[in-house]
Amino acid sequence: MDAEWTIKGALEWTEGYLADKGDENPRLSAQWLLSEATGLSRTHLFMNYDRPLSSDERATLRDYVKRRGAGEPLQYITGEVTFRYIPVKVRPGVLIPRPETEVLVSEVLAALPDPVKREARWNEEAAAQESEALEALKEALGKAQEALAENQRAAKTFREADAADAEEADAVEERERPIGSAESSANPEVATAPLLVADLCTGTGCIACSLAYEHPDVRVIATDIAPEAVALARENIAALGLEDRVAVLQCSLGTGIGEKRMGTFDAVVSNPPYVPTSVLADIPREVAEFEPNLALDGGADGLDLFRPLVVWAARALKPQGVLACELHEGHMDAAATVAKQAGFTQVRIVDDLAGRPRVLVARRA
Repeated sequence: MDAEWTIKGALEWTEGYLADKGDENPRLSAQWLLSEATGLSRTHLFMNYDRPLSSDERATLRDYVKRRGAGEPLQYITGEVTFRYIPVKVRPGVLIPRPETEVLVSEVLAALPDPVKREARWNEEAAAQESEALEALKEALGKAQEALAENQRAAKTFREADAADAEEADAVEERERPIGSAESSANPEVATAPLLVADLCTGTGCIACSLAYEHPDVRVIATDIAPEAVALARENIAALGLEDRVAVLQCSLGTGIGEKRMGTFDAVVSNPPYVPTSVLADIPREVAEFEPNLALDGGADGLDLFRPLVVWAARALKPQGVLACELHEGHMDAAATVAKQAGFTQVRIVDDLAGRPRVLVARRA
């Protein structure tokens, strides 16, 4: 690239280069990579067409373009993707979250009870300010009373005003009384049992983190067999400050979750490997060559892991607990049959954002 290249020139050159390399959407890829290299949003790229790239930006973009030209997914290059309402770190060796998986999260949230309404906690700083304001009011009233004591009529008027002010002060104090004080100890904040969810084959942890982030009563035990996925999921959990509500275990499906947990889960959710082996030959090159086969191959009919998963979920869930799984569109009827044979009821299939059957939802009888 020319040392004087502007953002406009870099965009045009990158788009042309990636088009020659077979990128399905070279313009979008060019914008995404240059945005990441410069720290500018795509909108600000267009507003700064004439801005020259610094030497560091050119070097970074050159590396990005080389990797993208070789077929590496954009998400691995930039290291992050947005999933529903949260940023999720991604890296090679762990499956990249897809938009259709957001539908899976929506179905679980819709099936769980709504968050419990909580009373506001007492704010000590606000209490101190209120106390100071009341003291100042009392002091002002006292001084005014002394100044007007010689005038009977004014004194009478003042006493009436004083009574009204005192009544209002008492009303304010009552409204702002701290929860947990002696007067309100009979109405403590309601304690509720958390909603326990198992997220099997968690990958980046995007499902577990989204559920906990969006529903304050949810607690998640997430599992994955791949150490790379477990490590990355823990990073995402920590980055979102969810360590006290989401835990990750390295194991196959639910095998690492103890027997004492059986029958206690409100939901079991999973995006397991579900691509039929025969279909893997036709998936895009950037998926086949860069994303882990372990997270994709679901066997002959895509249900190799779904079958033992359903058996485990039938034991792990409470009565009427929810099972939700993302699966291949070509085998949803077979998956529904497997779920019914395992004792699940209210089995239904939900379409993804592209209108394809994608998510199975069922209830434990």
